[in-house]
Amino acid sequence: MPATALLAHVALWTRDLDAASAFWRDHFAADIGDLYRSRRQPGFLSRFARLPGQQVVLELMQAPWVAEADPQTRVGWAHLALSLGSQAAVDATAARLDAAGLLISPPRQTGDGLYEAVVRTPDGIPIEITV
Repeated sequence: MPATALLAHVALWTRDLDAASAFWRDHFAADIGDLYRSRRQPGFLSRFARLPGQQVVLELMQAPWVAEADPQTRVGWAHLALSLGSQAAVDATAARLDAAGLLISPPRQTGDGLYEAVVRTPDGIPIEITV
């Protein structure tokens, strides 16, 4: 067993790689990497999105064979949570994403003591933004 396992990246399927890249760039200041086109799997495209100050990156992936699934009911990762560092940052980000039509749940104090809002990507994937 390895002494330490570090999370390297998290991969997200998208129907629109450009829209997903723009979402992460425009709303979370992600640095978007170059387009990768697979020669082995024609139609597979991806880009890495690196959030400021993070080692773990998001791999945004698109392919014609990806079927839609309800992220609330399928087996697998349910959501991502991003810590923004302050209630003011959560409020400001939630307001910006609300104006873009991407807010699911406004900022609130949760029962377990967290301050969070829930937003969605253009594909509907929920993201908790927390302090």
